Amino acid sequence: MAEHTDVEESSATRSAHEGILRRQSARESAARTYARALPIVPVRARGLTIEGADGRRYLDCLSGAGTLALGHNHPVVLEAIRRVLDSGAPLHVLDLATPVKDAFITELFRTLPPGLADHARVQFCGPAGTDAVEAAFKLVRAATGRNGMLAFAGAYHGMTSGALEASGDAFDVRVARLPYPQDYRCPFGVGGPHGAELAARWTESVLDDPKSGVPLPAGMILEPVQGEGGVLPAPDAWMRRMRRITADRSIPLIADEVQTGVGRTGAFWAVEHSGITPDVMVLSKAIGGSLPLAVVVYREELDVWEPGAHAGTFRGNQLAMAAGTATMAYVRENGLTERAATLGARMLEQLRGLSREFSVIGDVRGRGLMIGVEIVEEGEGGGERSGVAGPRGANGPDETGRAGGSRGSDEDCRAAGLLGSVGLSSADDAGPVVMPGSIASPRPASPELAVAVQRECLRRGLIVELGGRHASVVRLLPPLTITDEQATAVLDRLADAVAAVSRGHGRGAG
Repeated sequence: MAEHTDVEESSATRSAHEGILRRQSARESAARTYARALPIVPVRARGLTIEGADGRRYLDCLSGAGTLALGHNHPVVLEAIRRVLDSGAPLHVLDLATPVKDAFITELFRTLPPGLADHARVQFCGPAGTDAVEAAFKLVRAATGRNGMLAFAGAYHGMTSGALEASGDAFDVRVARLPYPQDYRCPFGVGGPHGAELAARWTESVLDDPKSGVPLPAGMILEPVQGEGGVLPAPDAWMRRMRRITADRSIPLIADEVQTGVGRTGAFWAVEHSGITPDVMVLSKAIGGSLPLAVVVYREELDVWEPGAHAGTFRGNQLAMAAGTATMAYVRENGLTERAATLGARMLEQLRGLSREFSVIGDVRGRGLMIGVEIVEEGEGGGERSGVAGPRGANGPDETGRAGGSRGSDEDCRAAGLLGSVGLSSADDAGPVVMPGSIASPRPASPELAVAVQRECLRRGLIVELGGRHASVVRLLPPLTITDEQATAVLDRLADAVAAVSRGHGRGAG
């Protein structure tokens, strides 16, 4: 009888689960995304784990697209929210000062990069990162009196019109595009420090050539690690080079830390890896502790706005500020940034071992607990570098072995191969230029196989996201609280999924 009851309950659970999915499909917009690739109905969650309405349990390596630094329903976050609810404090206050907001700003400023916190202002925006990007654009345009923006190929800055114009898939371009350095699919075909040098030279040429067609811009926006662009960590020396290029030309530098912030990359803010101090930081996702919140932090000399120049009805989200304060404090006090760096490096190394086993893995890269696995078509060779100096990823010491300052010195950049002639013989200027560090063409990206890997992961109870230029990069964004045992389980399930896809498509080990 008990077994019969269990079967009935299981059938009823599946029916409820399927009914919710059917009604979602019938009622919601065709623009929905995650719901298509991940047909689950979450009903409970804690930490890394989600339980669906169908009774299945999943390991969540999507983490609300990086929003959940502490995972689902962390006790310190829940307690912070309960305290506000139980206090009788108003939940909607526009931009009025409150004790909750004051505590949030105090904790936020405590974490900011040196050189910014002591001379910064903060603007609370509508509760989404894309609105903070819009605010940052308005800010630097007002401060400089200029209009144009510089952005990078592969960027993603949000879904509103201005943010989309600066993103990689824009169709109405009013922003100058610059090359973003990467190894595996280097736009110059060389990768490593030499590829980064060419990208930097292109940027300088665009700005200094009076016939480039790009007037002096109002600002430059970049991601220290491109997320949606395919998990591409910017070289630290290149970041310092961008800081020097913009500072020398009085161009405000905007760092988009919406996804990289609050410890995700192994530093509290990803710009800290290179030691630079941007003029503007755009923050969202994890700073709200799982609830909607977005802010812009910037140098006080840029604060030229008139009252109401940027506003938003829900910019005073008290619950999000309380949750965000608790999250930032917990990350800071419990060494979770160092934990992300250490565990992330270990996971990257294990995944690179997997890439040597399966030829459908073209590249593994990332920083901290922001990891990408690029899925490619099967083939012999073509996915390996030939003579590129330096590691594939960006974990560990930077290229110079130095912490660096707000502007990297010429010596720092020369040591990293970012200044001076590239490929020129010191003995003789004559003859052809040889580009050292050239790489073989990588194999074509395979979005079809990436979707198959994501599907096989879900069948094994693992939630992952896809990203990259061709949606062929399997992305891992686990909470910073993930344990060693959970990390092993994640990698085991991913390895099983890759193996299943390789077998199913007639692709064996590489």
